[in-house]
Amino acid sequence: MLDKDVLIEVKDLCKSYGENTVLENLSTNIYKGEVIAIIGPSGCGKSTFLRSLNLLERPESGSIRFNGVDITDKKVNINKVREKIGMVFQQFNLFPNMTVKENIMLAPVKLKIMGKEQASTKADELLKRVGLSDKADAYPGNLSGGQKQRIAIARTMAMNPDVILFDEPTSALDPEMVGEVLEIMKELASDGMTMVVVTHEMGFAREVASRVIFIDEKQIMEDTTPQEFFDNPKNQRLKDFLSKVK
Repeated sequence: MLDKDVLIEVKDLCKSYGENTVLENLSTNIYKGEVIAIIGPSGCGKSTFLRSLNLLERPESGSIRFNGVDITDKKVNINKVREKIGMVFQQFNLFPNMTVKENIMLAPVKLKIMGKEQASTKADELLKRVGLSDKADAYPGNLSGGQKQRIAIARTMAMNPDVILFDEPTSALDPEMVGEVLEIMKELASDGMTMVVVTHEMGFAREVASRVIFIDEKQIMEDTTPQEFFDNPKNQRLKDFLSKVK
């Protein structure tokens, strides 16, 4: 791919919590339109890496360039940058005192990206897209986990982001609700949305991802196509990991 297609460039990223180094000299590029699945054992730093991409975790050293701008530079307005980096969390983070539609409209209106009327139209479109038009006036407390996560995805899409970061988006869901969320993510991928997904869903990684990254021992151990990753792993640590999760 050409360099102009690089959306996020990570170079020599290091992150520690006190004496505990979590990521060490980690480098990779994320290209426009890619779906990257990030896989690894619990506690390996997957979520830390993901949250570093929009500076929810600030690295000790290294650089993260988003659309050519080094967002680790203190002079950069990170809140402005985050308008284009969507984030979907494990626990939905919806406002319980607002209706579903109000949750989706909030950020675009508050940040003056859209007027109320435009945001309302956009929210209706997104609710239809995630199959929840009938829940516009419901409150989050009356929704299932799967419905909440679909609303959280719709809320992120309302900002028209360049990339969406997913932090284990199905891990808090009951098994029967996982499929409905993954289906929305598959649709996003087929529409060309750039996505970085920390996940334990091996089927999703194999079927939907264009690249799979395996993180362990503070490093990227393997970074390749799903076919190579699952069918021909090179790294012994990855072979051991896959033997336990397949």
